[in-house]
Amino acid sequence: MVVWTDQERACIQDIFSKLNYEVAGPKALHLYGYGFCILFVYPWTQRYFASFGNLYNAEAIMSNPKVAAHGVVVLHGLDRAMKNMDDIKNTYAELSVLHSEKLHVDPDNFRLLADCLTIVIAANMGTSFTADVQAAWQKFLAVVVSALRRQYH
Repeated sequence: MVVWTDQERACIQDIFSKLNYEVAGPKALHLYGYGFCILFVYPWTQRYFASFGNLYNAEAIMSNPKVAAHGVVVLHGLDRAMKNMDDIKNTYAELSVLHSEKLHVDPDNFRLLADCLTIVIAANMGTSFTADVQAAWQKFLAVVVSALRRQYH
């Protein structure tokens, strides 16, 4: 079981209170403006989004409304984890099964996306993204990634 300090809880809640899901979510999947794009730099991740249409270059990814919508879905999923910080493992049990058994997502991709989200959050927060905030955020994402990887054998 993960133990959260009051300061860590406050940091995570503060991040989410300032987060614009419709902006940050899509940026996590197409961080081209930051010189990084999970769907472009890690092209093998595109196989999970075959139904999204053209993902052949950065411009196509950035203008794809399905990519943007999925980024928002991801942030709402993280919001669920934030609201259930004491039971993230069980909160994500169904998502773990879905990603493992139905979608067959490589579990390392969760870590890659967590890294992208960290870049987005850091850029969004600027100097407010202190070492303590970063530590709390990365701890939170590590717990989320662990919960998503739980079902994998």
